[in-house]
Amino acid sequence: MNATRTADADGDGNTVRVWLAERTYGDDEQNLIILTYATLDGERYLRKERALTSFTGPGRETKAALDVAPSELGEASADEQEYLAQAAQRTAERNEPDDAI
Repeated sequence: MNATRTADADGDGNTVRVWLAERTYGDDEQNLIILTYATLDGERYLRKERALTSFTGPGRETKAALDVAPSELGEASADEQEYLAQAAQRTAERNEPDDAI
């Protein structure tokens, strides 16, 4: 795995940086946004579901990158890896990790 490891709040270095790769609306719920973050190699991902109403105010900004525990990540299928890698790399090239996008 080529994911960037970062230090977490406890300083044990056991987090992985993921970058926003996709933002879509939920199929069944028009009020639901699905954020997909991925490692730069596209092998691992994190999906977060948020209600559209939760996007208001600075405390609910969507960050360009997140540092998460490896246990929170799923493994992308071979079909998804290239797409996720390209999307995550684009976000990383255009933004700093803490940028609100």
